[in-house]
Parts: sequence; structure tokens; C-alpha cells
Amino acid sequence: MNNVAGEKQADRSFFRIWKQARANRYLYLMLIPVVGYFLIFSYKPMYGAIIAFKDFNPYAGINGSDWVGLKHFRQFFESFYFGRLLRNTILLSVYSLAVIFPASIILALLLNEVRNKWFKSVVQTLSYLPYFISLIVICGMIVNFSGPDGILSKLLVSLGIIDAPVDFLSLSSWYRTIHVGSSLWQYVGWNSIIYLAALSGISPSLYEAAVMDGANRRHQLIHITLPGIKNTIVILLILNIGSLMDSNWEKILLLYSPSTYETADVISTYVYRRGVQEANYSFSAAIGLFNSIINFSLLVAANFWSRRLTSNSLW
Repeated sequence: MNNVAGEKQADRSFFRIWKQARANRYLYLMLIPVVGYFLIFSYKPMYGAIIAFKDFNPYAGINGSDWVGLKHFRQFFESFYFGRLLRNTILLSVYSLAVIFPASIILALLLNEVRNKWFKSVVQTLSYLPYFISLIVICGMIVNFSGPDGILSKLLVSLGIIDAPVDFLSLSSWYRTIHVGSSLWQYVGWNSIIYLAALSGISPSLYEAAVMDGANRRHQLIHITLPGIKNTIVILLILNIGSLMDSNWEKILLLYSPSTYETADVISTYVYRRGVQEANYSFSAAIGLFNSIINFSLLVAANFWSRRLTSNSLW
């Protein structure tokens, strides 16, 4: 009897799922290209990660290469560069997150208080523009501005801060400042869009009621505005922590040089040099896999603590 009841329950569940699928068939058809994209370009290439545990030979292929276990991981952990790479990756990512993330929220809050629509539109447009400039162009501008003949050197010389023009990008002590400062200019406006959208969803009646109760601007910010976008802030913070080890490495690759490796060289740029330039595919795959595991662990940890502390999470 229990088996018969279970079979009937399964049949009803299948019929209900099939009925919903037929009713929403066009939505599922629209979903096929998206699923196909991730299957082909995100999940299928994951098979190649096994070369991290092999001495990959392009002629023998992935399956024909010899297994070496954790050899490449041990080689990386025991290398002279491991500590420097890990330190630079974490510091550049943490500095960027600590500066850009709150700055985007602050910009959105300030723009939300502007009542002049023309001025607000101009500021928004000017802050968004750097995001749409090609990274190659951005890096070219940084090289020109921070060079010996650039505006930064001329300004500091004219103010008497330095005695002679300096190529700041060749100084390891200046790289992190230039990297984080230029990233702030490039991304702060674009990142603020999501917060502005969240702010627009707060009911104006809440502010009207707060004014009637005698709340000033500061009280409205603390008790209405920030709680209204708290969920958005938490979700974006989790996503940012989940990509902490990426360090915007494409930009670093275009700006750094051997003279700034001490503060600029990160795990991803090291993978590029060892994997692409030196054709050491197995070693670079091992490093890249280690980097991805750290990112995934940070994402899971951030999601866990967010759910525990704020009751908000990605899953």
C-alpha cells in the first residue's frame, strides 16, 4: 500500500511539473542559450583543471600525460615568491575593496540627496564615463600622467613636494596608491548605480512620516535610507569578497614592471608569466586552481557569516 501511495504521489508531482513546464515553455526556451553558454564556456573547461595534477605534454594530451599528484602545488608553496604573491594579492584586493566599496555607497547617498535634476544628471554621467573607457586606454592615461613628464610629477614639483620629476610607476612604493586611486576613479560611478536603484525603491511615505515625527536628515539616513539598502549592500559585499583573489589582474599586467614586482606582482600575473610566457601549463594550472579554491572558500565563508549575522545571504 505504501508503494502504491508513493507511486501515485510521484505521478502527481511529475504531472504538476510537466504542467508548469508547458505553461512556461517560452521562458524555458529563452533560458536555453544562457544554460548552454555556461555549460560550454564555464563547466566544460573545468575538465582541463586535472592538468594541475599531471606533467602536461601537449603532444600526449590531457589523458596521456603522467600523473604527478600534488607536485606542482608543493613547488608553488615552497617557492621564494609564494609569500610575496599572496601578500600582494590580498593587500591590493583589500585596499581596493576598502576604498571603492564604501565610496560607491557614499556617492549614491550624496546623489540621492541632490534635488537639482540637471546637476544630478551631469554628475552621474561624469562619474559613469570612466567605466566605459577601454582598460588599455585607461592604463595608457595612467602611464602618461604618472611618468616624468606627466601631470602628477609637474604638480608635485610646482608645489615643492619633490625636487625633480619622477616616474612613479617605476617605484614599488607608489604602485598600490596608483592602482587603487585609478580604480576608484574608474569604478565608483558605475558601482553606485545599483545603490541608486535600491534607494529609488524606498517609499517616500517613510520620509514624510519621519519628517512629521521631527527626524532630521541624519536621522532619516540612519533609520530609513541605510536600512532600506542594507540587503543590497550585504549581497554586493559577499560577491566582492568572493572575487577577492582576482585583484583586477588585467590592469596590473598592463601597468607593472620588474621594478614594481615587490608590491604589484599577484598570483594571477604570476600564473600568466609561468603558464603563457614560459609554457609551464601544469604549474600555472595548479596555482590557478589554488586561487579559485581560495575565492570559493571566501565566498562560502562570507555567505555563512552574513546569514548568521544579518539574516541576508546569496543562498
